[in-house]
Amino acid sequence: MQIQGARALRPLQRWSVEQGAGRRGGFLGRAIWPFAALAAALAVLPWLGVSAYVLGVLTLAFYLGVFAMAWDLLFGYLGEVNFGPTFLVGLGAYGAALLNNYTGLALWGCLAGGAAAAVVGGLLLALPALRLRGPYFGLVTLAAVLFLQRVIVIAARYTGGEIGLAVPSVLSLSARVNYYYALGFMLLSGAVLLALVNSPLGLILQAIGQDAMDAAVLGFNVTKYKLAAFCLSALFSGLAGGLTIFYLGTVSVGTVVDIAVTLQIIIAAILGGRRTIIGAVLGALFLIVMGEYLRPLGDLNEFVVAALALGVLLWAPDGLLGFVVGSRRVEG
Repeated sequence: MQIQGARALRPLQRWSVEQGAGRRGGFLGRAIWPFAALAAALAVLPWLGVSAYVLGVLTLAFYLGVFAMAWDLLFGYLGEVNFGPTFLVGLGAYGAALLNNYTGLALWGCLAGGAAAAVVGGLLLALPALRLRGPYFGLVTLAAVLFLQRVIVIAARYTGGEIGLAVPSVLSLSARVNYYYALGFMLLSGAVLLALVNSPLGLILQAIGQDAMDAAVLGFNVTKYKLAAFCLSALFSGLAGGLTIFYLGTVSVGTVVDIAVTLQIIIAAILGGRRTIIGAVLGALFLIVMGEYLRPLGDLNEFVVAALALGVLLWAPDGLLGFVVGSRRVEG
């Protein structure tokens, strides 16, 4: 089997070069420097007299960026349209909150427990769902979100139901410290995911996303790699969900499981640039910052933000990242 795997990897390597891995690498290579400049600017921002309110808005944008990057791993590379990213986020958030409320476990232990709940729950969902084809996988993940919402409401005695549940522990009372927690986690998540998708594993995932049958013929266990990607997405989603509620000091359906949050995650990832990982950060920053900037418009706020997002999607197919880099990427 080792000989077969080695032989199978050589065609895959040729495929990755011929079908776009090199072009994708060049595209991302040009994008790294603008992204590094943005990260440096964000790192010094708290020292420029920015208000705690602005830091709070950006903190939430950073966590949304992690949600979107984790979603892009599944959609951008595997081609699996997951309509239920908040199922994983919600498991991580509620898992951490319940542990913090009822076990007295330290905050970091609660985060680990919440992430484990997201991975286990994601695995249990993925095992049957990944056997489906076409839109059925997406419908199952969407149903999982609705199922989790009902469970939270039914178990209101423990979860707080629709009102929500306060958590005893918080990351910090300092807006600056919370900002750096979120920024550091987002940058670390982006670095790990970017390294992953540019590794041999990432090439295999891309091959599966392009044509799962061809990848299986080459000797790769498609189901195993899909499950691995789903678990990785669940890990980062669950951790980000837990960090979000320990920043907010409360957890509720509206903040981590709502369908509106799902739409934000999906739009951020596609808006930033599909199959780029780091582009999702730009999409998240755009959605959150523009939403706050246009808040004085009242009910027109969401309409204007949606119109701007639609315009970017129509006139910049490579998303905001492609617009910033100033070049068009060719998909394989």
